[in-house]
This record gives sequence, structure tokens and C-alpha cells, in this order.
Amino acid sequence: MGHHIVVPAPPLNALISRLWDWDMPPAAHYFERVLPVPGAALIINLHENETRSYSDDADRRCLRAAASVIGGPCLRSQIIDTAEQVRVMGAVFHPGGAHAFTGEDHEALVGQDIGLEDIFGHSAHGLREQLLDTPCPHERLALLEQWLLAHMRKPQLAPEVLHALGEIGARPQVARIGPLVRDIGLSEYRFGRLFRRQVGMGPKRYARLMRFRHVVDAVYRSAAVDWSGVAIDGGYGDQAHLVHEFRDFAGMTPTAFMAARGPYPNHLPLD
Repeated sequence: MGHHIVVPAPPLNALISRLWDWDMPPAAHYFERVLPVPGAALIINLHENETRSYSDDADRRCLRAAASVIGGPCLRSQIIDTAEQVRVMGAVFHPGGAHAFTGEDHEALVGQDIGLEDIFGHSAHGLREQLLDTPCPHERLALLEQWLLAHMRKPQLAPEVLHALGEIGARPQVARIGPLVRDIGLSEYRFGRLFRRQVGMGPKRYARLMRFRHVVDAVYRSAAVDWSGVAIDGGYGDQAHLVHEFRDFAGMTPTAFMAARGPYPNHLPLD
């Protein structure tokens, strides 16, 4: 049992930041809020024959999908069922990596999960069957990496998108889309369409998400936070602007986020 993370070898690491394997007892709480991240994810449930998420409202409507899915990036936080997070593994794609890997329009992945078999057919079914028969987590991770490498397409992200991702990622707190688009040389309309197809969201939304992620990383381990200072350092107009962004991306205020923190920065225990 345990939580194992590996970085895939080249050339797969150009598309995927990490592979992970989780084999742990059920959590004491039932639901978790998962913060949005800029890349898509591959999830393979080896404990149950489905994956589940829940609507972020009082009804907590259950949304069911296949046991092996590719989904995201999510534009807002989502709620998951910890009862199925017992034996599960997957991959975290770099922004745009899922588009290069699958050839799918990335916008189709936003806010929903697509069955891996719907994209790769029987090969995806065979992968999960092999993983179910492999008790060692290191061997499971090696199998997953081999399968991903065998099905990898040559990265085909447009140079304009790669440039924008690099510029926004390097300095999210000061990134401005207008000057970036002018430097690239495409019209704002053409660049926006290209970016959404390959990354899954518009460049302005992506820049906002990266700015939010920058703040989360900065405050997660802090005992006390000067939110006014964090807002200014993070590129927000004022603290009210920061609160608005936390509500939009995390579904809660910054102080509520700090109170709900658990052992993993992207997962907030609920009930």
C-alpha cells in the first residue's frame, strides 16, 4: 500500500508531468473538493468499475463515468467520492498534453470525463485488465508508462500556444494576454480558437487559473497569511479581487480554503 509518483522518461515527459499510483484505505471523510489544475488527467479506477464526481450544490448530484477516463482541465473545483479512491492510478498531463496525446479537441474534455476506451478502444480495456492483475505498484506504473508511450502521438502543439504557455507559466502574476497576442502575431480571435482547442480554455481564463494556482502554492503551508499583501504580490487589484477569484476557482473564500486544508494541497476534505 502507499502513494507512489514517478516522472515518465523522455519523450513521454514532454506531454505528461507525472504518473501516480494510490493504494490506501478509505478516507475517514466521504467527500473531497479538488481544486482545478491547468492540465487534463487520466484516471484508472482499479477498485470499482466506474469513476464518480458530484455537482457542487446542495443536492450533490452524482455524475458517473467509465472506470478509465481522461478529463479536464476543470475550470472550477469539483467534488469527488473518497469511497472509490482506494486503489486508483493515473497520469497528469502538462497543459495541452492531452490534445497532443489523443488528437482530441481539448475543449471536449473540459468539465467532463471521456472513457479511455472511447478513444483507444480495446487496447484501453486490455490495459486496465493487466493493471488489475498486477499487485506491485511499481510494476503497474511501468505498465502504464509503456502503454502511454506505445500510444503517444508526436507532440503537435502549435508554436504560438507553446510560447504563450511558457510566458504565462513563467510569470502568472503579471501575465497580460493583449501584449502576448500582439507579440505572437495572430489575431485575438484566431489565437483564442487555437488556444482553446489545444489547452481546453481561453488564454485569459488560463492566465487567471495560473495566477490562482500561484497564490495557492504560496500560502498552502503558511500558518498566518497577510491576504492584502498576497493579493498585491499575486497580481490582483486588491483583496476583494482575490476573494472573487477564490470563490470562482475553489468555490470558497481564501480563509475557508486555509481552514479546510488537508495533507494534499489540491484536495480539501469536506464531510
